[in-house]
Parts: sequence; C-alpha cells; structure tokens
Amino acid sequence: MAENTHNKVAIITGASSGIGQTTAIALSAAGWRVALFGRREVLLQDTARQCKNETLVVVGDVADEGDVARLFAETINKFGRLDMLFNNAGTGAPALPLEELPLSLFQKVLNTNLIGTFLCTREAVKIFKSQTPQGGRIINNGSISAHTPRPHSAPYTATKHAVSGMTKSTALDGRAFNISCTQIDIGNAHTPMAARLAAGALQPDGSTRPEAMMDQQHVADAVVHIASLPNEVQVLQFMIMATGMPFVGRG
Repeated sequence: MAENTHNKVAIITGASSGIGQTTAIALSAAGWRVALFGRREVLLQDTARQCKNETLVVVGDVADEGDVARLFAETINKFGRLDMLFNNAGTGAPALPLEELPLSLFQKVLNTNLIGTFLCTREAVKIFKSQTPQGGRIINNGSISAHTPRPHSAPYTATKHAVSGMTKSTALDGRAFNISCTQIDIGNAHTPMAARLAAGALQPDGSTRPEAMMDQQHVADAVVHIASLPNEVQVLQFMIMATGMPFVGRG
C-alpha cells in the first residue's frame, strides 16, 4: 500500500521543463512539498506557480559541488527533512561519429548526467542517514539508452550506463539505512529534449524515421507512484516507453 505522502519533501533537479517540471507539478498535487532545482530561474518560477503545495526554488548547476550543497542546505532549512530525491537533470550531445566528437562535449554530458547524479546522491544520503526517522528514496532518471544505444550517442549512452551502476550501488549501500533507489528508464516521452524523434530519428540501418511518442505525464505519474511506496519496498528498475517505440532490436 502507498504511504501518506502529505507534506513529504522532494528535491527535483532539472525542474524547469520537461519531465522534471511535469513531475514536480504531479508530486505537489499529491501533497508533496517540492524543492525545484535548475539553471533557469524564470522557468523554475513558472514551475513553482503551477504547483499546488509549498515549493522552494533554488537556482544552480548539478555539476557544481557548491550549488548542490546549497540546494540541500536550503531544502533542510526550509522544510526540516528530505524524503525523496529525483535525479532528473540530464543532457545529450549532437549525434556525431566518435571520431568527430570533441572531448569538451563528452565531458559536458558526463558532468551533468553522472557527476551531477553523484553529487546530489551523496548529499541526499547524508541527510537520509542522519534524520529521524532514518531513510529516504532516490529515483534516478536513466534511459532506454542505459540498455541499448542509438547511433552516434556514445556520451549519453555511456553516462546512462554509468547511472545504472550508481543506482545499484546506492541501493546496496543504502539497504541498512532504509534508503531505497530506483532507476526509471524512459523511452520517447514527448519532452523538449526528445521532441525531434517524432519528426525523424536515425535508425541503426541508416534510415531516418519518425518514432512513436508518449505524453510525459505518464512518466510523472510513475514517479509519483514509486515515491509513494514505503522505503521498505525497493523498485530497482522501472522501464516505461511508447508502445510503438523501436527499442527491442532498435529498429
């Protein structure tokens, strides 16, 4: 059975748009108080206006250690505890052959998708271990690419595979402290980042074809459901995608 989530506290990274914004609104409607984190203050404030429950807006970069520490400190200062972290912030790189990929682009994706997940996870675990009652939940935004890549997607695919390792390690190391960790692997949610796939996506056979998409609200609803479970229940991996998406076999 789901727990009573009224007045529980969640941090959502990348909350200014897409899945982060939609999930923040859905969690707030379900009774959560939410801390919204991202780089674009105007868009974060727009998310906050659409939330029904109490919010906190913190502007910063998940790849910046100081910004992340400030996020968690301000959350505890305002709300007094933390029950869930949604490591949602992520980015990709242009679809380039490996031999044409600059190191700077690879590092940018690495810093956001993996380093950011690590920094936020580390701060959340500190709080989860020290608060009473002890424990909490972390949900990592993985990807279908954590299992099977698209063509010319090495930076994104490599980091999402690494997030799978972070998820499993967090679940294992958190077990004794009532800390659970989930990876939600999403395929073709209609977000600003993925909207181009509906127009045409490069397939492994070299063709470019439009792909089936799904409303991002379904992802938000899944996150709300997982977050509502007691920490004694571990959802290690959750995969959600558009039914018509070419995932099995990748086209």
